[in-house]
Amino acid sequence: MQQTNSTTYHKSLFVLAIPMILSNITVPLLGLVDAAVIGHLEHAYYLGGSTVGAMIITFITWLCGFLRMSTTGMTAQAYGRKDEIGNLFCLTRGLLVAVALGFVFILLQAWYLDFALWLAGGSDQVQFYARRYSEIRIWGLPAALANLVIVGWLLGNHQAKTVMWLLVITNLLNLLFDLWFVLGLELNVEGVAYATLIAEYSGLCIGLWLIFSRQKNWWLLIKNKLLFNWPDLLAAHAMKQYFSLNRDILIRTLCLEICFVFITFQGARLGDDVVAANAILMNFLLLISLGLDGIANAAEVLVGEAKGANNPNKLKSIVATSLFWTGIFAVVYALFFTLFGDWLIRLITSIPEVIKLAQDYVVWLWLMPLLACWCYLYDGIYIGLMQAKIMRNSMIISTFIGFFPLWYLLQELGNHAIWAAFSMFMILRGVTLAWHFHRVVTKAP
Repeated sequence: MQQTNSTTYHKSLFVLAIPMILSNITVPLLGLVDAAVIGHLEHAYYLGGSTVGAMIITFITWLCGFLRMSTTGMTAQAYGRKDEIGNLFCLTRGLLVAVALGFVFILLQAWYLDFALWLAGGSDQVQFYARRYSEIRIWGLPAALANLVIVGWLLGNHQAKTVMWLLVITNLLNLLFDLWFVLGLELNVEGVAYATLIAEYSGLCIGLWLIFSRQKNWWLLIKNKLLFNWPDLLAAHAMKQYFSLNRDILIRTLCLEICFVFITFQGARLGDDVVAANAILMNFLLLISLGLDGIANAAEVLVGEAKGANNPNKLKSIVATSLFWTGIFAVVYALFFTLFGDWLIRLITSIPEVIKLAQDYVVWLWLMPLLACWCYLYDGIYIGLMQAKIMRNSMIISTFIGFFPLWYLLQELGNHAIWAAFSMFMILRGVTLAWHFHRVVTKAP
């Protein structure tokens, strides 16, 4: 019987994880295509400018990653309780907040872009192309943030295959527009930005269609429950829980974003070639993180369902199964980048100086899957548990006791100091979350 249950947990994990892995890796693969298209242009500042511009916009979308995380956790628990009304409210609250935030950033764009570009530094050419990229992409924020909610809601409802097709189609559209605008119309950096803008709104339309075309009973729920229950939807206690959870995830994500922005901006201060080399490596890192996040995404759904159903034994078994497969995938990723890292660098760029620098630092990517896989998984576990405060505390420790102090001590090593500090940051995240889970959560009654 125990063996049967164990097999069931492995199957349940992979039913969710495989579609998420396939869909997740389309995001960094698209980033690699962007880098390859721009990286083969004549000057490094094209790649540097698009990288800085992308970071300025991505900072907002990643900072608002709480929309996806909280929606998944709350929806998964509603799914476990079989609460259809609560499930619908999770989607609606998230969409309302996402669209509102998107328009706020559009209204504040002049101030935000001036400040971000001042903070970024870099050459005049990098600054110019970063501004052009950002001024286009910022108009896609309402759609980009709403898409986070849609993905989180679909995942929380065990619709991982739907998420996979949504992301694959959206990123394929992005890729096609990329090639047309950059290579066909020769729009360079602006072409990459326009391609992503169109893809974001396309993804929003497709996502909403997928939800309501396959869930026809939701139209009845909306008509009978949502339209006449706005007080319940916006009830003080529900909104307090929603924003309390999101507050802690926001602080957690802000710490993460500070580290990513520091890597990009500090690289820009070290020169156009360095920021271009780091752009390539950061896309590799994104490929690693989003690939490993497939297991974490599956774990957060199953953990949330077990928590909603009040089944602690199932929860512990899911975590043990997830730990096993996270380790396996981490080893595979580490071997892949060890064997093919140099070939991938040359595939993305033909600029000799950038190739040389990327080769000097790619050793950090060989180690990163083994160092970082644990923090990705435990993040997913704590999202499912809806214990965002623990994630917040772990991230604060990792950022301000790990990342920045180590960079300060090693800063004479230049770009190696940045990657050494980031490695310590990942290690501390995994250690602190694992310690809390196995010392506190597993011993809870």
